[in-house]
Amino acid sequence: MSLPRDAPRIWLRIEAAAALAFAVACYVWLGRGWGLFALLFLVPDVSFVGYLGGPRLGAWVYNVAHSTIGPLALLVVSQLEPARPLTIAGLIWLAHIGFDRMLGYGLKYPSDFHDTHLGRIGRSPDEM
Repeated sequence: MSLPRDAPRIWLRIEAAAALAFAVACYVWLGRGWGLFALLFLVPDVSFVGYLGGPRLGAWVYNVAHSTIGPLALLVVSQLEPARPLTIAGLIWLAHIGFDRMLGYGLKYPSDFHDTHLGRIGRSPDEM
């Protein structure tokens, strides 16, 4: 039995949904308000500003803000040196990344904003 060609991409989206669910469940367990969650949820998207410096810089800045390394490091540090604000920030950041990837917004290639590790997003140039 062979897998469909885009099976890994589908699996990565399911994995991202699991990360989102985990982060939100932990956030709920901590008993924090949804106002703070909503306020901080889109903060990683400020990284779009990097594209003002061109696609190479934009991809690098975007990928730094949308890599799971950052929120996971925050969560580890927050457990080694108990710091609730770091835990909250790490969970919201991880939820944002999970949400983006679940929707198909992957890490960017420097060739174009629409070229991601999960495939091309948006309309192709000849459709515009």
